[in-house]
Amino acid sequence: MSWAEAVPNLLICLREGLEAGLVVTILLAAVRKTSTAERPVSSSPVWLGLVAALALAGSFAAVLTYSTSVLSSSAQEAVGGVLSVLAVGLVTAMVFWMRRTAASLSGQLRGEVARAATIGAGALAITAFLAVGREGLETTLFVWTAVKASGTTVAPLIGAALGAIAAVVLCWLLYRQAVRLNLGTFFNRTALVLIVIAAGVLSYGLGDLQDAGILPGRHWVAFDFTTHIDPNSWWVSIITGITELTPKMTVLQVVAWLVYLAVVIPLFLRAGRTAPAPAPAAAEETPRPPDWWERVAGPRPVLVGAVLVLIPVLAAATAIALLPSSTAGAAQTVSVTAEKCAPEWDSAHAGTQTFAVHNKTEKAGEINLVDAGGAVIGEIETIGPATTADLTATLATGSYKIQCLMSGAPTTSSATVRVTGDAPGAPPPVQRVTEDDLTGPNDAYQAYAAQALTRLSDTVTAVGNDLRRGDIPAAQADWLTAQLHWEHVGASYNSFGAAGTAVAGLPDGLPGGVADPDFTGLRRLEYGLWHGQRPEQLLPVTDRLAADIGAVRKDLGTPDLAGDAVNLPLRAHEILEDALRDHVSGMDDQGAGSAYPVTLADVEVTRAVLDTLGPLVDARAPQLRATLAQRLDTLQRALLATRDAGHWRSPQQTPQAARQAVLAALGAALENLARVPRLLEVPVAH
Repeated sequence: MSWAEAVPNLLICLREGLEAGLVVTILLAAVRKTSTAERPVSSSPVWLGLVAALALAGSFAAVLTYSTSVLSSSAQEAVGGVLSVLAVGLVTAMVFWMRRTAASLSGQLRGEVARAATIGAGALAITAFLAVGREGLETTLFVWTAVKASGTTVAPLIGAALGAIAAVVLCWLLYRQAVRLNLGTFFNRTALVLIVIAAGVLSYGLGDLQDAGILPGRHWVAFDFTTHIDPNSWWVSIITGITELTPKMTVLQVVAWLVYLAVVIPLFLRAGRTAPAPAPAAAEETPRPPDWWERVAGPRPVLVGAVLVLIPVLAAATAIALLPSSTAGAAQTVSVTAEKCAPEWDSAHAGTQTFAVHNKTEKAGEINLVDAGGAVIGEIETIGPATTADLTATLATGSYKIQCLMSGAPTTSSATVRVTGDAPGAPPPVQRVTEDDLTGPNDAYQAYAAQALTRLSDTVTAVGNDLRRGDIPAAQADWLTAQLHWEHVGASYNSFGAAGTAVAGLPDGLPGGVADPDFTGLRRLEYGLWHGQRPEQLLPVTDRLAADIGAVRKDLGTPDLAGDAVNLPLRAHEILEDALRDHVSGMDDQGAGSAYPVTLADVEVTRAVLDTLGPLVDARAPQLRATLAQRLDTLQRALLATRDAGHWRSPQQTPQAARQAVLAALGAALENLARVPRLLEVPVAH
């Protein structure tokens, strides 16, 4: 919690509380002055009006809170933005009103009290209610918008409470003449601070309206310092808490903030210099007769008090009762702090629901919704610091909790919530996989890759022998066989690091391109074989390639190559994804035009990886492997159809229909293969 977030509400409640306290003091003094021995006037109606004003403010706050909680995220932003702008308008009007009428306020209220006292106690209660109620509504709206702008509840509410308590204490001390305070100076100076705070609330409200799509320019960012400064650092929290300015703002927000201050502050200062002196009291005119409502309310203080207190409460309760349940579809906001995970979550319903998870920490992490057995119902794979992300899940009967796995911090969990009811069509929960679960399959994959490396080593030796005989066609044929063996290793997306690059790296990014000394391995050999280089130029390449393959074989079981079992589910998808990026696109072609045969080899190694993962996949998605087999069969047929009389053709030589068939089949296979890493994901060690 940042205490800076309490400052705006502390100031508004202190100032508005003092205003309300002064109004009550003036009313009580007027009652005392009006009261005589022959016709005493009780001060009880004043206190009754004060209680009614508090009931009105509390009812307004309840309706604001509960009515917006049932809205969708975008609707909440829209309503919050409109109310923020309205709050700024009310606060601005309030400071100008106080600037103009402070000198005549006491006389005006005394006149109203004197008139109400002649009519009856009920009219006096209404006078007090109207005088104080406006302050309560203004304060409630501004406090609510400040709470929403800060994104937290505790600090702003503590600030509001402290401000209200301080106002009550100051009013009591002023009433007892225990302290002296230049109220004019106090109100003028606090007004300037309130204007600055209101400018920030205005910019925040306009940002909400942009996020809701009501105002344009959401992506027209004036500045974004979030990559350079920590939004949760203490000094940023102080600036944001006091001014509502954030490290990232749109052009509209910045312009509105500057224009508001540039217009309102000079007008406020000018209003103080040009405020007319209060006119001398005029001779008392003949009092006008009471209106009909004054005649009705005057002699009935108990009825008036009941109406003023109970009507706002009953109206608020009725409005809240008629609102749809907040569990009917709106996102439930939960937070992540350094110590707690979703402390706000204490109930749930069966069916689909969304949690808006607000990360208040300085760390990134993962959020999981799990059942009693630890199976995952929904997740946010990565949530950044000081961001909000949605987690959507379908809950059936059972017990659930939210787990927060933040980087560098121990895992924290919410309270366990019990759900009852049916959820037709709810997907089955996904049981988490551990590294131990993947160790056996990864050992099997390593054995498969080791055999491929052995065959690769033998084939590279054959290429060298071909070159020594000067038989380039044989060397080209053996090179293709060697490349297929390397594909069977499954080293996709440079997952073998520098060792894999030495065996099959590309010239991209090298200063000398294909002539660079660091361009080595199978692709360097391909370039030489298909660009007319002499055998004596290529023999050193084969010798170095043989040594690099030996290094891979030696280190195959290390975490940098194939030893990390956690990466195995990724290979099931990335091998063919890498084929789409490098082979089918032609990006790695150095002259052989071998995109389709090497992609077929990738299909074969993908099948091998899926076989090792079979039991784990079947336990979580029983039909998935059958679907994947169909997709891979279709892709294999499409690849084989690119051949001409049994000979492979390059993509450029292949008819368009056959090329399109390969792309379609490859895309369909990848779409289904993408489920494997999600099913078999091991939680990151945070």
